[in-house]
Amino acid sequence: MARTSNKLTDTAVKQAKAKQKPFKLADGNGLFILVQPDGKRYWRLAYRYAGKQKVLAIGVYPDISLKEAREKREDARKLLANDIDPSDVKRQKKLARHFATENSFEAVAVEWLAREKLHWSETHTTRIQSLLKHNLLPWLGHRPISEINPQELLAALRRTESKGTLETAQRAKQASGQIFRYAVITGRAERDPSHDLKGALATHKGKHFSAITEPKEVGSLLLAMDEFQGTTVVKAALQISPLLFQRPGEIRHMQWEEIDFENAEWRYMVTKTKTPHIVPLSQQALKILKALRPITERSKYVFPSARGASRPLSENAVRVALRTIGYTNEQMTPHGFRAMARTILDEVLNYRVEWIEHQLAHTVKDSNGTAYNRTKHLPQRKEMMQGWADYLDRLRAIAKGENVVPLNINRVTQSQ
Repeated sequence: MARTSNKLTDTAVKQAKAKQKPFKLADGNGLFILVQPDGKRYWRLAYRYAGKQKVLAIGVYPDISLKEAREKREDARKLLANDIDPSDVKRQKKLARHFATENSFEAVAVEWLAREKLHWSETHTTRIQSLLKHNLLPWLGHRPISEINPQELLAALRRTESKGTLETAQRAKQASGQIFRYAVITGRAERDPSHDLKGALATHKGKHFSAITEPKEVGSLLLAMDEFQGTTVVKAALQISPLLFQRPGEIRHMQWEEIDFENAEWRYMVTKTKTPHIVPLSQQALKILKALRPITERSKYVFPSARGASRPLSENAVRVALRTIGYTNEQMTPHGFRAMARTILDEVLNYRVEWIEHQLAHTVKDSNGTAYNRTKHLPQRKEMMQGWADYLDRLRAIAKGENVVPLNINRVTQSQ
């Protein structure tokens, strides 16, 4: 390779004045700077490849200095010495950068989120968006998803873990795993690195939702709920919560088309597991729904928002109602009605655990490890739901001081 003969200086490049037509200032071995009439200056390299004269764009001055332009010229000459066209190399790098941008962790995450949120509630979607924004995208968003390894992912998760938000770190790991698996399915990555991080993060010791499980206290709670002075919709949602003991979000999103009054059933798709579920409706639950129907039937939601019938009841409506009637967040939460039913149905009323778990929309498996279908033990569960509603009425009556015939627990057990 011939020795380069440099002709330009930094001062000459800097002081080059524009003319009416573009002109070149040569540096040597094909490198020159093109000065445009508007004063802009572009580095170019003239070379021959395969018998053809070609020009390679190196960059814009002063973003690319004279020294940097000369370094790029030498890189190009080395490629030519190995019979490689510098223009082809540049084009391939540009395509690689474009591919990396289109297939960055953030790009794939956005695509995954757009698909998944069609099956999520608005609240859950917002929660996942926030999780990505604050715990994954700042450190992984720009990276090509195929290049992220377990150590890099762990380093990002450690940032969240170091703040003491252990549960959030675990959720971020779970979400990242879903994004990586989506990338694998769509051909943007070969594997899910989160799989290698099993046990790498500190385990969060979950705090149970506050709940009242002492029968006497349940009776007092029911009386207080009956005295609630809020809106009809909120009061109905509050009163039906212990009768159905489903997840608060599912109750808020209950729709009239899901209610089968003739068969006394509420059929819906469980958001968490994407499985169909049947909730037998007791006479007490039906009474609440029938009273509410003339008021909200123009909305698709049984419990529409006060801000508009096209939206479900606010996430905090029942929680605020509990606060209003005097119960703190440490005493009782909307989710606590599930723990209330789970405890009393098992420990006081002696119903079979698998019936209770199934009615809670938990995954219940038989002795062979096969999940029960949605209609499993449905007649027995219908009886259990009516028995539960009747028992709540008894607790309410006892709390009022009324004379109530003692409940025959053995009769309940034998009927199973």
